[in-house]
Amino acid sequence: MARREPGELEHSRDRTTAAAQHVPVESGGVLAARAVSKEFSGVRVLWDVDFELRRGEVHALMGENGAGKSTLMKILAGVHTDYVGAIEVEGAAVQFAGVREAERAGIAIIHQELNLVPELPVADNIFLGREPLIAGLLVDRRAMRNAAQSLLHRLGIDLDPDVRIADLRVGEQQLVEIAKALSLEARILIMDEPTSALSAAECEILFKVVRQLARAGVAIIYISHRIDEVMAIADRVTVLRDGRHVVTAPIAELGREAIIRAMVGRAIDEHARRAAADRGAPILAVRDLSLEISRRQGAKQVLAGVSFDLHRGEVLGIGGLLGAGRTEILETIFGSAEGRRGGSIVLDGAAVEIASPIAAQKLGLALVPEDRKARGLHLTAPIRDNVALPSIGTISRFGFRAFAQEAALAKKAVTDLRIRCEGIEQAAQSLSGGNQQKVVIAKWLATAPSILLLDEPTRGIDVGAKREIYDLIFTLAGQGMAIIAVTSELPELLLLSDRILVMCEGRMTGMLDRAAASQEAVMRLAAPGGDHALRSAS
Repeated sequence: MARREPGELEHSRDRTTAAAQHVPVESGGVLAARAVSKEFSGVRVLWDVDFELRRGEVHALMGENGAGKSTLMKILAGVHTDYVGAIEVEGAAVQFAGVREAERAGIAIIHQELNLVPELPVADNIFLGREPLIAGLLVDRRAMRNAAQSLLHRLGIDLDPDVRIADLRVGEQQLVEIAKALSLEARILIMDEPTSALSAAECEILFKVVRQLARAGVAIIYISHRIDEVMAIADRVTVLRDGRHVVTAPIAELGREAIIRAMVGRAIDEHARRAAADRGAPILAVRDLSLEISRRQGAKQVLAGVSFDLHRGEVLGIGGLLGAGRTEILETIFGSAEGRRGGSIVLDGAAVEIASPIAAQKLGLALVPEDRKARGLHLTAPIRDNVALPSIGTISRFGFRAFAQEAALAKKAVTDLRIRCEGIEQAAQSLSGGNQQKVVIAKWLATAPSILLLDEPTRGIDVGAKREIYDLIFTLAGQGMAIIAVTSELPELLLLSDRILVMCEGRMTGMLDRAAASQEAVMRLAAPGGDHALRSAS
């Protein structure tokens, strides 16, 4: 079976049809699930699922959120130990009592939700619980740091092993998680949405590592919602739908549309693009926006000289590589950025000072953050509480919560955004990723904002939920809402945006209108050392 060698995965329109490099895959099964079923609180989430992984292959596992992918992987990795069916490693039946047993059997998993200690340095996180010791007593910090540096270098990551995880962006934390898994020297590697927070350049690095590991005989299960990515990197694909096995086939035998149809049970036009917006009057004017943050290594300028206008009914996309300053633009406008801010913001013709998110909300702004679980939701709280939270100050009476109005807000959100749930009292943590994202969006829409800031609005959600969020964005813009959307996926950026502001290393390098925007044009402006003469096609 041949593995496709992706060229520039995020840069080329023809990436899935590019010439492939052929890498042999051994036929022997190294890991298998036989008729595996799983229930949570009486609700069946897996139904007699069969799955087989071969040595040296990249086997993609796909399906909508809630299809059972992560549950199956957690069973294979020893996270879930209570299930029906059988797991085999090298043809021998196994019953893991926990993750450590699975690791001793050579299985490592990179979770979609990061499993890192924020206050510890990078090196400590990579080797947590497996620290090299001196005389069996003291942690050999020099050896641990050097080993971490070697792993990071292997991944092509320029990170200080001594920097705290809390000081890294989400994408950088994802790469540390990958380095941590590689440190186990596993022969079976499970990667759950490994590129969900990575830039195009970092994806390229990851794919090189994946191919190197596969050539060395490591068997890799690769979970992703990015179909182009799967088409380029995988040997075979297995699709789950509603907890059931739908198909397993060589990737060469399944086209993009066939995969989508298997995932959702219907055809979806992913790329249906709305007509260009009739740009309304400017609602927001940003001039010379800057942000300087303090770190142990000294002050760092993360934004400088960013200026743009945003119009009513417009979707302004922001593109650029990880660390280019995209998220910082949104956070600085919203008053949530930490550091010294500069520049001016004019809202509806009046200069404003936005010192905090509370001030931003009062002015009609809303921010859907990149990390929905850490910054967008109270996971243990019900949908009702999450949706009502930003509005409690306006709907409460004499300091008492208005539960009836909160319930009404939540029910309207569930209906309007088609949130799939058991009811408004269901805990947010038990929802699928796509439905969690809808709850985050719903809670801010309940405040009736005039400007909506979206940071990676479809990160880690499936193709069906993506289409629903795209349609929601188009509907809101059609109703006159002004929207700024940051996304790392270039096709998504082109699909959503009326104009695209491109960032590189904290500076604005171009503004492309709809007609001039292409993946190549964005990447030329986004890549360090590229075409950085500031251009405007608007």
